[in-house]
Amino acid sequence: MDLVRLTPAHVVALLVASIACLWDLRCRRIPNTLTLGAAAAAVAFHVIVGGITGGLTGVAGWLVGVALLFAPFALGGMGGGDVKLVGALGAWVGPADAVWLALYTGIAGGVLAIMFAALRGYLPQAVRNSWSLLMFWRVMGLKPMPPLTLQSGSAPRLAFAAPILAGTVVTLWLH
Repeated sequence: MDLVRLTPAHVVALLVASIACLWDLRCRRIPNTLTLGAAAAAVAFHVIVGGITGGLTGVAGWLVGVALLFAPFALGGMGGGDVKLVGALGAWVGPADAVWLALYTGIAGGVLAIMFAALRGYLPQAVRNSWSLLMFWRVMGLKPMPPLTLQSGSAPRLAFAAPILAGTVVTLWLH
């Protein structure tokens, strides 16, 4: 990561992602005051720096971040705090980088989920659950499968702010 290229918005995004990660690892929750406060601060920052156009960029970044993670949330596979966090980070980095952030977060999440499941001895069951979910969607359509949602599932849970932090770092490093 070229530290010279980091803008103040990038530094704040890294700080917000780091705080959220530590909070999520400790409490398994990401507070609304952090996510919504960071999103509001990002829009205000962009208005101050770039006027109305800057503010619209912040809002667009938030919308893109939320939109890209809304489906996994709606299907019961992700918490709302994770969605709001990516939205807040998108507000800081803008809509184009919000797309990359979501993509890199998804890749990091998949890799970390496999490692986490393997370390916990849960990987064979995770593979069976994934297959069951795909077959459920094939027959029933794209909707939550109650035994496999965050609310009712018994699988070990990954603090998803960790992959979000990884996705943020990779986004800022590569773009």
